Amino acid sequence: MRRYNAQLIPADKEATAIIIARQSAVLCGQRWVEALFKQLEPSVELEWVCTDGDDLKSGNTILRLSGNARSLLKGERTALNFLQCLSSTATRCAALSALIEGARATLLDTRKTLSGLRLAQKFAMVCGGGASHRTGLYDGFLIKENHIAACGGIAEAVASARLVAPGKS
Repeated sequence: MRRYNAQLIPADKEATAIIIARQSAVLCGQRWVEALFKQLEPSVELEWVCTDGDDLKSGNTILRLSGNARSLLKGERTALNFLQCLSSTATRCAALSALIEGARATLLDTRKTLSGLRLAQKFAMVCGGGASHRTGLYDGFLIKENHIAACGGIAEAVASARLVAPGKS
């Protein structure tokens, strides 16, 4: 089904928009919003008032946009989805990081993220005070019980892994 909503607006109409936080949060998503409008309409101007990782209060202005009204309307929902999804990840991570502050522990992320958003959500984790563990199965070894048994022990499994890919952990 084709959407005609933006076509209701005259093609040459210029507009401005402001994105405001509705509740306290840790901001995350600038890169994705910028990439969205760069692809959609490069002439749209974005003026960020806040930066990824900033603590927001309800009512804070996050971003001012100006440009073609149709382009603003076309990108608005996707931009808000990126900001809401990534800021919620960063905000939850910040809350959990606060709980373990002072402990000898680090909050790590997982590879289990939304499809297509792994790098974005891992970045959101870092904005919230967590740390990125690993991106995929390719960047480290996961030695499980069956590997240990097949190799004849944990030391042998680790030695085998080091032979297969020196430098990986």
